Amino acid sequence: MEKNNEVQEQEQDLNELLKIRRQKLAELQEKGKDPFKLTKYDVTSNSNEINNNFDLLEGKEVQIAGRIMTKRIMGKASFCHMQDRYGQIQVYVRKDAIEEEDYDDFKHYDIGDIIGIKGEVFKTQKGEISVKAKEVVLLSKSLQILPEKYHGLKDTDTRYRQRYIDLIVNPDVKDTFVKRSQIIKEIRKYLDNKDFLEVETPVLHTLAGGAAARPFITHHNALDMELYLRIALELHLKRLIVGGFERVYEIGRVFRNEGLSIRHNPEFTLIELYQAYTDYEGMMDLTEELIQTVAKNVLGTSQIVYDGIEIDLGKPFERLTMIDAVKKYANVDFREVLTDVEAKELAKKHHIKYEEHQKRGEILNLFFEAYVEENLVQPTFITDHPVEISPLAKRKPNDPEYTERFELFITKREFANAFSELNDPIDQKQRFEHQESLRAFGDEEANVIDHDFITSLEYGMPPTGGLGIGIDRLVMLLTNSYAIRDVLLFPTMKNKE
Repeated sequence: MEKNNEVQEQEQDLNELLKIRRQKLAELQEKGKDPFKLTKYDVTSNSNEINNNFDLLEGKEVQIAGRIMTKRIMGKASFCHMQDRYGQIQVYVRKDAIEEEDYDDFKHYDIGDIIGIKGEVFKTQKGEISVKAKEVVLLSKSLQILPEKYHGLKDTDTRYRQRYIDLIVNPDVKDTFVKRSQIIKEIRKYLDNKDFLEVETPVLHTLAGGAAARPFITHHNALDMELYLRIALELHLKRLIVGGFERVYEIGRVFRNEGLSIRHNPEFTLIELYQAYTDYEGMMDLTEELIQTVAKNVLGTSQIVYDGIEIDLGKPFERLTMIDAVKKYANVDFREVLTDVEAKELAKKHHIKYEEHQKRGEILNLFFEAYVEENLVQPTFITDHPVEISPLAKRKPNDPEYTERFELFITKREFANAFSELNDPIDQKQRFEHQESLRAFGDEEANVIDHDFITSLEYGMPPTGGLGIGIDRLVMLLTNSYAIRDVLLFPTMKNKE
């Protein structure tokens, strides 16, 4: 009961503070100083420029703008810290340096208010770089109260739902999203320098294909037909290879109707690229160089720490076939497993659950998931996946039960998936038909037959290497972020009751 009373008192106090802020706004409006009527403010400098170039700017006049984060009223002189996109800078406001009425207004401004300052760059007696105000303008009134400075915004649910507050009060969060932008910029720069062409393909698909995932379904009223939010970028991009573009990539949102977790969000950002006249070995080299280049250019180093573990992105990534990886970590050699029946007996012996319709290659993958993934901390390419789980990859010429495919694992997570792309339309149709049979057994994530894609292959697609990288996971790795929601500005959230 005492706790409930305490909460009620806190809510009453909060409501009173919110009323006071609105009263302050009303008083300003009555004096003809409505901040919401201002349309612009000419900004000539910022906190970063002033702090980094003090010797050049000392004594110079600047105009800056940002949000009040702290404020100290000391009679005829006051201080505040103002925060802009780059950081914070101290502002010194003297009663005799600005209009008396403006100084009185400033004393009543609140933490969170957005102001414009015209003033002179100087350094205080304590050595702090500051701006001595000649003019203070209220540009926007904050009618809500920011979280208390020293405790910040800790509640994760509120942080994700109200990211704008998170960005205001947690500078490290803003830094994560600045780095995200830089990572994507460096990926584009790397591929553009390799003569890749960035393209855009449809988000609405008539078929859900290109990956094993459950789609979101919508309805187009004018055409009276079902459409699917794309689950991958692959099949349209490979059509462009058929059309002769030879090197293409797309960075785009994809949508998968699956559960939420620290690694999964229903919409996420994917890059897929395709290069004619190369194979999955070429894609491995490109993937390794791309990640190393991005890390070096964004972080300044290839040696990173993720979740307390040192990861070396600078040295050559380890390469293991799926069979060798299972042999290494599960002590089971699938080269000696010749039939589906033998594979199922092994699964029973190792307490691995499987479906009766699953084949030897699918059970090999179950062993990989059970025994291997948790050991792949340092960058490791897992290659040569069974054909049963690789419907879009080319078979190995000397071992047709396996495909020229790899997945890249770092910190026990998959970061990339790549193939020597299947360009045989007859084989592709048979693989799609196998996927359709899996759907008949209840696998809602199995691929459907895309007849137009098969037709495109019949016109001839050159030997091609293809690669997909999850942008969000790469950002997580390079910013030491544990959950995918920490690298999505506005993650999907369940509605509040």
